[in-house]
Amino acid sequence: GARPCSPKYFGRDAMVCVCNATYCDMLDPVVLLAPGTYIKYESSKASKWLERSEGSFQYSLHAPGLLLTLNVSILYQHVKGLGGSLSNAAALNIMGLSQLAQDNLLCSYFSENGIEYNLIWLPMACSDFSMHPYSYDDVPHDYELKHF
Repeated sequence: GARPCSPKYFGRDAMVCVCNATYCDMLDPVVLLAPGTYIKYESSKASKWLERSEGSFQYSLHAPGLLLTLNVSILYQHVKGLGGSLSNAAALNIMGLSQLAQDNLLCSYFSENGIEYNLIWLPMACSDFSMHPYSYDDVPHDYELKHF
């Protein structure tokens, strides 16, 4: 499972799990599973925080609820990895943390005890989450990006 959430409340229905110099949520490492099985992590506002459960896929068309059909013989794309976007504002907030809090936060994203991100998207030029507007090529009509 996961280390329990250390909640911090911000008024009605607004809660985050604390990640600081002494504590951050982590997961048990995920190992390669037997074919036909899965691990699910579930969170909810009410009481669950990365609650782990294991299960196996049912090979029956008579299951109640949602029916998901997978045809494993057809492949559409290769998944290189999982990750998220790192904006200017996020980087500034991370750099504003103490070194121990930075280490805990980054481990919660990138380590085997975290969610194991292995990709990061960086916005090219300015984004909605930037502290100020900027560009990598401020030369007008530079369509060939000679000044990039």
